Amino acid sequence: MWKPEYRSARPRFAVLATGVGPRVQLDVWSTKKITLYLFEVRENFYEAEAPHWPDEEAGNTIKYPVRFGIEPLAVLHDVRLDEDGPLGMAASDAIRVSGTQRGIGMVVDMDPQPLLDAAGIPTTWSEEQTVALNQTPGFTAEQVKPPKQPKGPSGGAGFVSDPKKRKAIELHAEDMAAAHYEGEGWTVERLGKPYDLHCTRDREERRVEVKGTTGAATSVDLTINEVEHARDPQNTVDLFVVSDIKVDLRTDNYTASGGRVLHLHDWAPAEADLRPRSFEYRLPLA
Repeated sequence: MWKPEYRSARPRFAVLATGVGPRVQLDVWSTKKITLYLFEVRENFYEAEAPHWPDEEAGNTIKYPVRFGIEPLAVLHDVRLDEDGPLGMAASDAIRVSGTQRGIGMVVDMDPQPLLDAAGIPTTWSEEQTVALNQTPGFTAEQVKPPKQPKGPSGGAGFVSDPKKRKAIELHAEDMAAAHYEGEGWTVERLGKPYDLHCTRDREERRVEVKGTTGAATSVDLTINEVEHARDPQNTVDLFVVSDIKVDLRTDNYTASGGRVLHLHDWAPAEADLRPRSFEYRLPLA
């Protein structure tokens, strides 16, 4: 639900807390320790148009209309809730109160440096005002789930388990990108690989990577080939991201519509904005 402070708030970080029952007095609460999931906020509050989270996808309905885009940074265990803990008392009490109000978030003014230090993330926030993604461990949606999770569809931000739905999202994002460039006078050729769109206009050339999601525009999955292609100085590459895409599951092939566009021109992903999800491991010689 919308709260008045959401309209003007511009949060940079968010925390999700688990492990302690909130229905206690503050003096009792402050003696406890908690598990925190630390996120960077990459997109401000907005009203969602598309089901995205697993329980929303299961019922094809929007349960959480007020959203903001978040990027997982780190998990902190055994975090003190007293005034000497990394949260400070104001944020600690806000977590307690939020827990008694169906988990509806509260906006608190606090210095994030103690949390970043506790997570082992190397940055001086007061000077840099940024966090290098490649210096954070991150975590998956599976790690946030409670031990006994009811059966149902799983997935996280940016991932859709239904291949038919995923294809509809990809094609819709590509259609929007092609229409945008054609509207600017480009001739558009759809390739798919090694990149999505090849655009030419007179002697100009642009190569376009297209990404689509039902969630917020916070991060996208890239292959090593996509990264290297975008970084090659011989290529002029754009990134075209469509977020909050609606998908009608009642049609045979699924019908995607809507969405909000983030368009990055002359795109070359910086090392600080890339976090590897897996590694190739070379086995020892026999």
